[in-house]
Amino acid sequence: MVTLTVNGMTRSFDGDPDMPLLWYVRDDLRLTGTRFGCGAGLCGACTVHVNGQPVRACQTKMSTLDGKTVLTIDGLATNGTLHAVQRAWVTHNVPQCGYCQSGQIMSAVALLKATPAPTDADIDRAMAGNICRCGTYQRIRAAIHTAAKERA
Repeated sequence: MVTLTVNGMTRSFDGDPDMPLLWYVRDDLRLTGTRFGCGAGLCGACTVHVNGQPVRACQTKMSTLDGKTVLTIDGLATNGTLHAVQRAWVTHNVPQCGYCQSGQIMSAVALLKATPAPTDADIDRAMAGNICRCGTYQRIRAAIHTAAKERA
């Protein structure tokens, strides 16, 4: 039995210990904001936070999550108020197709937590594991700078 907290709610899981977190949040909890991309942890579409750190949900086994806290894009807003990064994404009209954006946002939130005033190089380094097929990287960078200023 795995007991974990997902988006502030305590949950129990007694299924296949090798099941990826991605399928648990999407299929069992019906939290569909986290996306399946490559299934190999390379594209970043499935990025969530485990104990505050960004991880690839497609590669994180349920057996590793006992006692841990998971935050998905579905739980990022607080009391109906978007997170600063989400607001900046809207301001800069970042998404084109939008498929990768939940993972992009979760990586950006982790970056700003670790580095409140990132440089372009910090952003590029932190976001390098998130692929955007539409190529909105310049808008992503601008949105991260805007969110950093708002949070300052």
